[in-house]
Amino acid sequence: MVSSFPSAQWGARAHLGEQGKLPTPFPRIMGPNAMKYLEEVVASGLTCDMMGRFEKALAAELGVKHCIATPGCTPALAVLAAAMPWEPGDEIIVSPVTDYGTVQGLISEDLIPVFPDTAPHSLNFSAETIEPCITSRTRAILCVHMTGIMNDMDPILELAKRHGLVVYEDACQAVFGEYKGRLAGTLGFAAGFSFDSEKTMGSDVGGCLVTNDDEFAERARYIGQSRGAVMKPHYGRLHTDAGYAYRMPHCTAAICLAQLEIVREQVVHRDRMARLLLKLLSEIPGILPLEIPDFVTLYSCWMIGFRIGPKQFRCSAEEFANQLVEAGVPGAGTGQYYLMPEALVCLQKKAAEKSYPYSIPPASRPIDYLSMCPRAKGFLKDFIRWSTFCEKYEPEHCELAADIVRKVANANRR
Repeated sequence: MVSSFPSAQWGARAHLGEQGKLPTPFPRIMGPNAMKYLEEVVASGLTCDMMGRFEKALAAELGVKHCIATPGCTPALAVLAAAMPWEPGDEIIVSPVTDYGTVQGLISEDLIPVFPDTAPHSLNFSAETIEPCITSRTRAILCVHMTGIMNDMDPILELAKRHGLVVYEDACQAVFGEYKGRLAGTLGFAAGFSFDSEKTMGSDVGGCLVTNDDEFAERARYIGQSRGAVMKPHYGRLHTDAGYAYRMPHCTAAICLAQLEIVREQVVHRDRMARLLLKLLSEIPGILPLEIPDFVTLYSCWMIGFRIGPKQFRCSAEEFANQLVEAGVPGAGTGQYYLMPEALVCLQKKAAEKSYPYSIPPASRPIDYLSMCPRAKGFLKDFIRWSTFCEKYEPEHCELAADIVRKVANANRR
């Protein structure tokens, strides 16, 4: 059955027509060598290995052994799930506040996402909220660094070690962010990144997964890029596993390579501007900006966010956000759809009907998604964000943004 709602938009298309008094990501700032690398692809007659070149360059920048480039972040995480030795009905603990791309690969592999609640005053989960969700069928913990704010990874890694679980990262919103000086995507067994046009290191599309495990990297290429096929002498391809052709196009790799050359400086700038803006917002009565924990030593901020004190204003968060747009903040809106256990209607239905893989077996227990994450749901009810925050911000833009928020807050104060 097709929904009566309009189809969701994505990437640059979702931001077309946005106007306001603050900078927007589009048109993107492009690395100065972008055209040079694109011309190399064309001049070679498509014979240059631009994808391999980008993989090596990113791996070197991150200090990891392997980078496997994909057409986007959703394919990267799908390959990661498909390459793991998990079975249908196995449970993967996932950050509850994220995007569908985080879980699409798990759903395709008939794995069961389980969502712990968030930590207090945060969009992220914690070791304390994760531990009660661990069962005998739990196989991994997937940590999403939402908005670029890193999870407190050391306690999560210690918890996983005690229970024999894999930890991997969705670092799509945290490229080159740092946790206690260590880079996002290098803290667990593997990680997925996004280079989609609106993301911090925006290309036309693009993504990758990274790991230091040689055997897993080989299997990820085999499953994710070679379609699970091997070559039999005197015969040809044998598809011994169900695989994908998720290879990053060379023109995308050319743009990614150029963007890689400028992104680290941009992330340092984003960190400074985000910290300034959140400080200014914290000075407005009734405005509760996202908290940057001390362990986040470099905030690769992809979106700015804050909550409104619900008893201090006459309007809802949605009405507040709409007024921000009218006053000049492009892209302001709410983010209730980020609550995955509530947004995944397709899984709610399967779980309620106990259809595969929620049948018992292969599932070991009933799953009720709608009862999960009451704290996260309450947080998002009053949460406002704008994903047009970008490296173009300067101190005067932070001051202007805070002034707009202050005026809207004062106009709606009880």
